[in-house]
Amino acid sequence: MNVLLSPQPSLFPHQHENNRLSPPRSMSPYNMPSRKRKADDENDEMSVSPTSSPAISSRQLSRPSKKVRAGHDMGGRPLPLPRLLETLDTAQLRMVLQTICERHPDIGQEVVNGAPRPTVSSALIVLDEYQDKLRNAFPLGHSSSDYTYFRVKQALAALTDAISDFTPQYLPPTEQQTNISLQYLDGATKIIHALPDWDSQQYRHHKHNAYDEISRAWALVITEAAKRGGGIILHTGGWDQSLAKHNQQSGGRLAQAMAAMASEAGWMGTNPNASASASSDPNSILNQLMNGTYGSPVRVGPW
Repeated sequence: MNVLLSPQPSLFPHQHENNRLSPPRSMSPYNMPSRKRKADDENDEMSVSPTSSPAISSRQLSRPSKKVRAGHDMGGRPLPLPRLLETLDTAQLRMVLQTICERHPDIGQEVVNGAPRPTVSSALIVLDEYQDKLRNAFPLGHSSSDYTYFRVKQALAALTDAISDFTPQYLPPTEQQTNISLQYLDGATKIIHALPDWDSQQYRHHKHNAYDEISRAWALVITEAAKRGGGIILHTGGWDQSLAKHNQQSGGRLAQAMAAMASEAGWMGTNPNASASASSDPNSILNQLMNGTYGSPVRVGPW
């Protein structure tokens, strides 16, 4: 009966054929080269793409070169002169310049000739700085006169020396303008008034010597001013009154300056006796100025 039954055909004949014809797959390492070749093929395909062209890749990888300074060694070296000068303050610059001028007198003379003349305000500012140093040198609290003097002696001498050095700069013939000379003398005299008054006579020589020098300076300027317009600037500027106040505050230490004012400009009223005699004289400078005849030709003869 088995012979009479016809065999039933398989519903999926191709499945059996594939199973019979295709070798079984395995994870054997011998199949890896095929995958490697496939990856190589993909790399080959990518190598011919436009985005991986040599020109574009070179532009993407190029970087700007850094600027290399000459002498880029990292060894120590001194600062350049402009940078060094930037680090110095005014006092340090002054000290360096003074040292150079002392070592090289010709350079010092060039500095003297090339530097602008100091103004009255700049000179008085320097004297004020010395005065501040003197104030700061005083000890705190109550101290004996001897101890205080020796504490401030150096600062006191520095201030009086500075006044002595600055004063000739503003005297004739170096200074031709009388008003500038008087402005400096007025400011310097005020600084001298502020110098300490010591109980001991031996410590007062700093202030007394300063008064004597400034009094002679006042007298010189007054004498020169009297030669120009009869010294009218002494009266119009009120310098005769300023000098009288300075003399009173100094305790009469400006006697030489007051004598010059009385003799050279007594007709302006500084000296009452001289003023009275001048007003009674029709040929006096005061009457000529009041009548407007100062400098006019002198009349000669009976007419």
